[in-house]
Amino acid sequence: MARTRTAEIPVIAGSGNVFADLGFEAPEEELTKAQLASQIRSILKRRRLTQSSAADLMDIDQPKVSALLNGRLENFSSERLMRLLTKLGKDVEIIVKAAPRSRARGRIRVRGDSPVLAR
Repeated sequence: MARTRTAEIPVIAGSGNVFADLGFEAPEEELTKAQLASQIRSILKRRRLTQSSAADLMDIDQPKVSALLNGRLENFSSERLMRLLTKLGKDVEIIVKAAPRSRARGRIRVRGDSPVLAR
């Protein structure tokens, strides 16, 4: 049986920031928040915490934990997410350094001991 050739699907290379690719107004901030939330998610999963016990540890209510775990981050700033990480016993370190000459603008990057972000 002969195979029929289908039209090729065009592929567009991403920028490395899905929020920029989707046209978000502040893509760097959105990516940073997503990466910080991913760190929190990983900690809660590793510790096998319920949403209620996580809420108690972070001094927020359970619906906010649910929103955080489900990626609804519109009511969370990067600063607030960093404070939640410190309440979970993590150090948050901010390092400011020069961008390489190959890039006109600097960037924000979150690195952690979570396997999600370790590459």
